[in-house]
Amino acid sequence: MATMFDVRGPVPVRGVVGMEGAARESRLRGCRRSQYLSPLSILLLLFLHLQASPSIGYFYPKWYLRQVIEDADTVKLVGSTNLPVRIYVMLHHNSPHILCVTKRLRNAELIDPVFHWHAPIGNALPGHSSVKVTTTGSLIFSNFSEEMSGIYTCSLSYKRTAEEIEKTIHLKYVLYAYVNPDFYYQFTARYHSAPCNNIYNVSFEKKLLQILRRLVLHLSCEVRLLKSECHHVKMQRAGLQNELFFTFSVILIENGTKGPDPCTNSSCDSVERLDKAKNIIERFFIKQVEVLEKRLEPLPEIYYIEGTLKMVWINRCSPGYGMNALVHPSCPDCCVICTPGTYNPHSGTHCLQCNSSMVYGARTC
Repeated sequence: MATMFDVRGPVPVRGVVGMEGAARESRLRGCRRSQYLSPLSILLLLFLHLQASPSIGYFYPKWYLRQVIEDADTVKLVGSTNLPVRIYVMLHHNSPHILCVTKRLRNAELIDPVFHWHAPIGNALPGHSSVKVTTTGSLIFSNFSEEMSGIYTCSLSYKRTAEEIEKTIHLKYVLYAYVNPDFYYQFTARYHSAPCNNIYNVSFEKKLLQILRRLVLHLSCEVRLLKSECHHVKMQRAGLQNELFFTFSVILIENGTKGPDPCTNSSCDSVERLDKAKNIIERFFIKQVEVLEKRLEPLPEIYYIEGTLKMVWINRCSPGYGMNALVHPSCPDCCVICTPGTYNPHSGTHCLQCNSSMVYGARTC
């Protein structure tokens, strides 16, 4: 049976500091069951309160990923005769201009230059409608696709003077398709609960998830329950307490297809939407403390334990892609296509070793 409760003190916004054991025990001692307002009713009141609240501000995380490396229409990259040059091209975007010259020769006067580009499989370029080689030997990709990843070589034959013997240099470039990682917030929170396996716990869990989902639906975000467990927790001088451990994620709904309105304007930035959803959920848990501390009735059987809300930002890559700052120091926060000899079958963040994988972007071994 649910009862009223009295909770003192604000909850930190980040929810990273838990309640001290002695303070928590003092609250639990002397709590009586009351029949004035159930935890489900309290959640409903909080939901209505937040729905009527003004819009909540947001911030961009420091680790927010760049959308493109640079403006692909102006960037020009040169080669090296010493080591292959690595180039990262966002999937389905245009590549920078890849020049078939070295830094030293870029501004030099070359007589009768001849450029020859070869694709990873050895075929001459251009051999694809999305590939262009300019008259000055620059290689340009439009709508870069996964299969375009690989090693490209260019040979440049030239003279410095009309009388000079022709010279030839060979340049190598390694092109990688990359995408920005999918990202989401993962929350954990704890509630004092009814005895484990009690039907009140099940009802409370369903109502809590319904309200959290409705709070962020207008942002085209979705709340998913990852884990819900009931445990016995031993408190100092307070015996065993029943607690519900919730773990849930807040993820983006692609293209806003499940939201009330399609997300088509500038306010639909992925990070902005996700941060607004995070702020709403944090405020919801803060209000559970603030609203109930104003009432005189004792703690109910089920209530949020102050300070237990924790949040982490999690990145994940699409199958066939992975993140590795050591292998790709120029693109450490990118999901780079898995190279031959590796694969990623799931939405993880690492390309796994697989000697039988001979293609870029392998999803199976």
